[in-house]
Amino acid sequence: MPVSNTKTSPRILYSCYSQVSRAGEQFIADHVFGYILSGDSELYVNGKNYYFKQGDYRFLKRNELAKFVKHPPPGGEFKTITIGMDQATLQSMSAELDLHADGPYSGESALFLKPNDLFSNYIKSLSPYIDKSSDEINPALTLHKVKEAVMILLETNPELKNILFDFSEPGKIDLEAFMTQNYRFNVDLNRFAYLTGRSLATFKRDFERIFNISPNRWIQQQRLKDAYFLIKEKKQKVSDVYMDVGFKDLSHFSFAFKKAYGVAPSAV
Repeated sequence: MPVSNTKTSPRILYSCYSQVSRAGEQFIADHVFGYILSGDSELYVNGKNYYFKQGDYRFLKRNELAKFVKHPPPGGEFKTITIGMDQATLQSMSAELDLHADGPYSGESALFLKPNDLFSNYIKSLSPYIDKSSDEINPALTLHKVKEAVMILLETNPELKNILFDFSEPGKIDLEAFMTQNYRFNVDLNRFAYLTGRSLATFKRDFERIFNISPNRWIQQQRLKDAYFLIKEKKQKVSDVYMDVGFKDLSHFSFAFKKAYGVAPSAV
């Protein structure tokens, strides 16, 4: 079974954007509890679209690929506060408090949480630290606040126990279905292999058996086909398309596009 190479720690993060931002976590490594202070955001995860607005509390499950679009309110800023719950902290709590999953979780990857006094008072308790970077917050305090968030989630949404205290790694899943849904995500093959429950060598072998082509070539072909359609048929701007389909930079996209289609994307 492959092992994730993402090492994280308890964190409390305050984010603020004054312009529409497409930047967002491509890979959610830890469970996340968050609150939208102002503005709204669109989230795409596990094949579904979610819309969160000011005042919403949300929970995002770990080991998910996701894309965000963040919208500030007119004349204002998009603001969120998020609490990341790492596996080491949750495993410590599991051992200390005898907390364990009762069974596998089969629900959605992103959850809307009903507002309550415990949530609102908890978020208010974080206000002294909003203007500080995560490096300025005492690590012991951060750990305490993360544990507090976990206990509040269990008190208000006990069904989350089966998510929070499930420490298993991703199991082997249908590779063809997963890649067909997720090839636009700009992550490396190691990440795709991990999320499909395979070692990198097994992932490559299974992929070529299914698609009759190497993973890197297939992924690039699919992204370029999508880009061509969006530029040619949907009349979208090249500057908007290349990131949406999974390319890291415009120059690499333009080079690959011209090699595939014989013309620069701007000339389509």
